[in-house]
Amino acid sequence: MIYLFLSIFFSTIILVIFRMFKRYGVNTFQAIVYNYIIAFVVGFGLYGNEWKSEHLQQGTWIPYAFVIGALFIGLFLLMGKSSQENGIGITSVTVKMSLAIPVTMAIFLYDESIYLSKIIGIIGALIGVYLITFQKKSQRKKGAPGNVLFLIILFFGSGALDTLLNYVERVASGDLSLALFSAIGFGIAGVIGLIVLFGAFLMKKQQFHLKNVIGGVVLGVPNFFSIYFLMMAVRYPHLDDSITYALNNVGIVMASFLIGIMAFKENITPLKIIGGIVAIVAILLLTV
Repeated sequence: MIYLFLSIFFSTIILVIFRMFKRYGVNTFQAIVYNYIIAFVVGFGLYGNEWKSEHLQQGTWIPYAFVIGALFIGLFLLMGKSSQENGIGITSVTVKMSLAIPVTMAIFLYDESIYLSKIIGIIGALIGVYLITFQKKSQRKKGAPGNVLFLIILFFGSGALDTLLNYVERVASGDLSLALFSAIGFGIAGVIGLIVLFGAFLMKKQQFHLKNVIGGVVLGVPNFFSIYFLMMAVRYPHLDDSITYALNNVGIVMASFLIGIMAFKENITPLKIIGGIVAIVAILLLTV
C-alpha cells in the first residue's frame, strides 16, 4: 500500500509545483521541457537495463511513442496553465474523470463487458465536467472561456493518452515494458520541447534562466515517480488493478481539492463541490 500512497503524493505534488511556478515566476513551458529530460534520465536509470535491440523489431510501438510523446508535453503544458488559472483541485478532477474515455474505448476495442455501473460512471464523469466548468454570466471574466477550454481539452486529451497507453500495453508493445516505453515517451517529449524551445531562443521569444532549469528538475522527479509508484502499486497482489486505479484517482482528487482550498485559498462554489463528489463516485463506478 505504501506504493499507492507514494503515487498519490507525487501526482498531487505535480499540481502544487505548477501553482508555485506562477508564484516564483518560473517559465512553465521551459520547466516542462527540462522536466521531461529529467524524467527520461530517471526512467532509463531505473529501466535502461531492460532495453534490447530486438525491441526495435518487435511490436508496432514506435509510431505510438512519438504521438504519446507529443501528447505528454502538450497536455502537461495545458495542465500547468489550468492549475494556475483554474486551480489544482478542478484541474485534478478533470484529468482523473477522463478515465471515462479509455473505459468506453475498451468496450469497443477489446470487447470488454459493459455493466450498468460503467454506463452510469461514464455519464457521471460528463456531468461532473459540466458542473465543474459551469459559470454563470455574472461569474465570467475576460479569459474565462479560454480557461474552461483548457479543462475540456485536458479531459479529452488525457482520455486519448490513457487509451493509447492501454493499446500499446495490450497490442503494440511486444516485449517492451510499459515502464520503459513511458521513459522513451518522456525522452521524445523532451526532444520535441527542446526543438521548440531552441527556436524560441533564436527568435528571442524566450530567455534562458537557471530557475527554469531548477523548476524542471523539481517537476521531473515527481513526474516520473508518480507513474513508477503507480505501476508498483498495481503489482500488489491483494488488490485488483481496478481497485488500485480507483483508490489512486480518488486519492489524488481529494488531496488536490483539500490542498487547493487550504494552501491556495481556491474559490470553491457549491456546483464545483457537487461536481467533485459526482466525479469521485463516477471514478469508483468506472473501476468496479
